[in-house]
Amino acid sequence: MGTDMLRNLRNRINRYFVGKEEVVDLVLCCFLGGGHVLLEDVPGVGKTTLARTLADSVQCSFGRIQFTPDTLPSDVTGATVYNMKTSEFDYREGAVMRQILLADEINRTSPKTQASLLEAMAEGQVTVDGTRYALPDPFLVIATQNPIEFIGTYPLPEAQLDRFMMRLAVGYPAKEQEFVMARNFLSGAAAEEEPAVCTADDILRMKKEVAAVHVSDGVLNYIQEIIDLTRTEPKLSLGASPRALLSLVRASQAYAYLDGRDFVKPDDVKAVAVYVLHHRVVLTPEARLTKEDADSILTALIRKARIPKE
Repeated sequence: MGTDMLRNLRNRINRYFVGKEEVVDLVLCCFLGGGHVLLEDVPGVGKTTLARTLADSVQCSFGRIQFTPDTLPSDVTGATVYNMKTSEFDYREGAVMRQILLADEINRTSPKTQASLLEAMAEGQVTVDGTRYALPDPFLVIATQNPIEFIGTYPLPEAQLDRFMMRLAVGYPAKEQEFVMARNFLSGAAAEEEPAVCTADDILRMKKEVAAVHVSDGVLNYIQEIIDLTRTEPKLSLGASPRALLSLVRASQAYAYLDGRDFVKPDDVKAVAVYVLHHRVVLTPEARLTKEDADSILTALIRKARIPKE
């Protein structure tokens, strides 16, 4: 296992994305687990910095697309353009042809453009004018949305939210950490000035090692019970999908891998379950009227699930 490489990777990111070690670990879980992450938080807390620093740290290509109401699907997937010299149509790459893509303010663009990311996120390819184009590997989408402004936005439908392995909130840093951030800013320290600590090939190798982390039948039954409880909870009108189960399994494997183990414990499942599930369930109208919180409901369900004895 790449323990030293992982430690160096986390340290490098945390030097420039200060005070959010847990968020960094969860984003790495998504990256190494082959998933995608939705960052939902107020402006200015470092969402772009996190994505950029991650790309610089792993020597991966980085792309950023600022979504607006007039952003077209072809801006994301690319388009075929007629070449007068060759009398043929050439494919012109879109923003998605990068190993790490920051989809900034994804809820500000139209549902049609939002949907153009679905194939890329699910299958690692895009189809343009009937021709399929493979995306670079590894491939990670870090999408952001602002939870405080709703005018001129298009909320992501549940079907698209289900494509994200986790939804995370960055939050404000502590006072001491914000001071360190300001000092880094004044000194002009920049992540891109430091050499990367690993390559895209190293990430692909670690992804294979994550997939090989052992999940016992007892832990798998524990995960299955958590998923089943979301489907029978009276306060939820929509429970977690089978894709949610698979995402929870993979996220638990990645979390165990980050902890230096080759097997999953129930504690790994507990650590990631709420982040994997809270955007995949829907509260009933009655629960919303009484201002119930999805995270609190999920936490109670996780406590209710029987922990395996092994």
